[in-house]
Amino acid sequence: MKCRSLAFALLLSITLGGCWEKQAAEPPSPHRMTAEDIGRYCGMNLFEHPGPKGQIFAASLIEPVWFSSVRDTIAFTMLPDEPKDIQAIYVSDMGKAPSWDKPGADNWVEARKALFVIGSRAKGGMGGDEAVPFSDRAAAEKFVGENGGRIVTFDQVPRNYVLSSDGAKESTSADDGDARRPPNE
Repeated sequence: MKCRSLAFALLLSITLGGCWEKQAAEPPSPHRMTAEDIGRYCGMNLFEHPGPKGQIFAASLIEPVWFSSVRDTIAFTMLPDEPKDIQAIYVSDMGKAPSWDKPGADNWVEARKALFVIGSRAKGGMGGDEAVPFSDRAAAEKFVGENGGRIVTFDQVPRNYVLSSDGAKESTSADDGDARRPPNE
């Protein structure tokens, strides 16, 4: 009887351990943007800025980190002093946005699955060049037709497009290096 109880307890702990691992592996769902959400780098209310927004979840942080622009969202992933235990990165899906001025409170797409238009005439939340996200290629192509730019994936957004002070000096050369590599690597 004692052997059965021990075997049952061991089986239960393995089963529950598997459930906990599965739960931990699933990324958090995006939060709905509210009037209380403040941009990490500008310290201002997100609703005060036009254009797409972003939110990042990190295991070491209790709440999501909010961004007034997608360019700032991507920069967070490149900067060496920011947390690297990122669980999910969500950006406004501008193909589903009501307008540029009102990008939507809950139309998020996982950034690593999105397409981005870079080098367009559209300016982001703080007036800088923006990486405009879309979940649908046709919507991204339509945006390019109206605003210029080119379509890239998350990993193809050039570091200097995100981290330069003006963002406009987009690199198209092959020697730009890995877009995701942090500075000084």
